[in-house]
Amino acid sequence: MDVKGKRIGFGLTGSHCTYDAVLPEIKRLVDAGADVVPLVTFTVKSTTTRFGKGEDWVARIEEVTGRKVIDSIVGAEPLGPKMPLDVMVIAPMTGNSMSKFANAMTDSPVLMAAKATLRNYRPVVLGISSNDCLGLNGVNLMRLMSTKDIYFIPYGQDDPHGKPKSMVSDMTQLKETVEEALEGKQLQPVVIEKWKKA
Repeated sequence: MDVKGKRIGFGLTGSHCTYDAVLPEIKRLVDAGADVVPLVTFTVKSTTTRFGKGEDWVARIEEVTGRKVIDSIVGAEPLGPKMPLDVMVIAPMTGNSMSKFANAMTDSPVLMAAKATLRNYRPVVLGISSNDCLGLNGVNLMRLMSTKDIYFIPYGQDDPHGKPKSMVSDMTQLKETVEEALEGKQLQPVVIEKWKKA
């Protein structure tokens, strides 16, 4: 399904090294005519790392979407029945946020928007980026994979020898995953050999 005219929530969590891969995909959605509503976790907004300052990333997201980011749980709550989204995307999604989402812990604006979207039986698309997907977080990954209305941007091990438990989504397939999710389908294959592509 075409994303033109669709209202898409886009949440970013604290995988700072992945923002450069995600920003162009947000622009692809905007360029395709989607109305993108940006949300960030507290970590995204307030943390400075070697990948940049939180406030600079927020400014870039706002520039691409043409909207102010939602950065509070109170601000995200109306995205349920009052101001529904057609689809909610979380990319990148850290292992920490994945664990919380899988166990119904709603402690950030991004997770509140995802919960609100599921309440409306609308799709939630996840773009994972975690060094623990094949470790303790594996059970949370599988729980989410088997949950109705949750879809995944295809993912794979990004460094099987150096970081054997790490998995990252191929963010270049984000728009196509959203299009399939709007039809109630999972883009296939969902598990890919990402390290070979890298």
